Amino acid sequence: MLRVTTTDEAQTITLKLEGKLVGPWVREVRHVWARTATDSERRYVVDLSSVTFIDNPGRVLLAAMCKRGARFIATDCLTRTIVDEIQREGSA
Repeated sequence: MLRVTTTDEAQTITLKLEGKLVGPWVREVRHVWARTATDSERRYVVDLSSVTFIDNPGRVLLAAMCKRGARFIATDCLTRTIVDEIQREGSA
């Protein structure tokens, strides 16, 4: 199960994800992202502080979001490690 909450404030849109970013939930987040991330002038933040697990397709989605300029909030060690790897790969 995954909950996605979108917050639109000033020049920043935040997607807060809660639960497991796996399987069918990856597709749902991809759809939300496609509907939301349409303005190149806005900043996009993906809050992963309540995500408990990310599978490979979820990681691929986060990498695509990163390439489009999304910034991530990650608080636990595993999620921070995944985000760090994605950001390093994106800058290589």
